[in-house]
Amino acid sequence: MQDKEDEYAPVEFEVAKRKGEYSCFPKNVLSLEHDLYIHEDVSLERKLFVAERNISIFPKIDQMVARSIYVGGNNENAIPESVYRNLLNNFPNTYELNRYASARISSILSSYLDTKEDYEEQYQKYLDRKISKKGADLKLKFSDVELLKYTSLLEKLKSMLNSEVSYSEDQWQEELLQIILLLYPKYIYVFKEAPIRDTYNNTNRSIDYLLIDSSGNTDIIEIKKPFEKCIVTERTYRDNYIPLRELSGTVMQVEKYIFYLNKWGKKGEESLARHYKNDIADGFKIRVTNPGGIIIMGRNKRMSIAQQQDFEVIKRQYKNVIDIITYDDLIQRLEFTIAQWRRLST
Repeated sequence: MQDKEDEYAPVEFEVAKRKGEYSCFPKNVLSLEHDLYIHEDVSLERKLFVAERNISIFPKIDQMVARSIYVGGNNENAIPESVYRNLLNNFPNTYELNRYASARISSILSSYLDTKEDYEEQYQKYLDRKISKKGADLKLKFSDVELLKYTSLLEKLKSMLNSEVSYSEDQWQEELLQIILLLYPKYIYVFKEAPIRDTYNNTNRSIDYLLIDSSGNTDIIEIKKPFEKCIVTERTYRDNYIPLRELSGTVMQVEKYIFYLNKWGKKGEESLARHYKNDIADGFKIRVTNPGGIIIMGRNKRMSIAQQQDFEVIKRQYKNVIDIITYDDLIQRLEFTIAQWRRLST
C-alpha cells in the first residue's frame, strides 16, 4: 500500500526547456500555434501569463502573429520586457470590465427602463481619468521644419511685394501660387486655364486657376497684382465705403465660374477627369460639389479704420462662397503662424 505521505508530495512537470538565454515553452503545452520564448531576465510569475478573470494573454498574442513569440532579450523579434509589462498594466481590470458591461447594458435598456444611474456617463468619466497612451509630440518634432517653411514664405512674399513692378501678371501668379499651395496644403493639384463649359450660354470658357484638394473637390482662385486702390472707394457713398470696380468685377467673375461649374455637374466631373487623366493619380475622382472661390488682391494696411470696417462687411457678404484675401492679410497670417511655431520650438 502506498505511503499516505506520498499523496501530498510535490509533482514536477517539464513545461519549458532551456534554449540559450531563453526558456522555451513548446506550443502544445500552452495550446498555442507557436512556441513561446521568455528571456532568463524576465521573472516567471503568474501575472505574466494570466490577466484579470483568468484571461490567458499569450493565446491572444498568438492569434495575431505568424511566428514564435519572444519576450525580453536581444532577439530581433522580441517584445521588450518593458513593453510587455506596460501591456499587462493597461489590460482591462475587473472594475473596468464591470463598468463597460454596465454601460453597454444601460445603453440598450435605457430606452425602455429607468436605470438607477447614468452608467454610460460613469464609464466615460472613468476612461477620461484613466491615463491613456501618449504618442510622440509631432508638433514639436516638426516645429523647426515648419518654422523654416513659413519664414521662407514670408520672406519670399515680402520680396515680391517690394519689387512687384518687375513681374509680369503671369509671373506674379505663378510665383504666388507656390506660396498659396504651401500655405493651404489641402490642395494637391492646380490647373492653369482649366476648360469649363458654360451650359447656360452653350459656350466654352476657361478658369485661370482651378484648385483640387485631396478629396477631389474643386475650388477657384483668382490672383491679381497688389494695387493699393482696388478694394474700396476713398470717399463714402451714403456714409459707406463701397467696393471698387476691380473688386466687384473679380467677385462677379468668380461667381460666374462657380455657376458654370455647378451647372456642368456630373458631365463636368467626367470631362475634367478625361482632360487631366495624365496629370492626376490613377483612380482619383474630380468632384464638383459647391465649389468655393479665393480672391487674392490689393492692400489694406493704409486703409482708414472706417474703410477696413466696411471692407470686412464686404468680405463677410461673400464669405460663404468666396474668401477675399489682401496681401497684408497673407503677411499677417504668415506672421501669426510663425509666432505659433516659434513658441512650440522654444
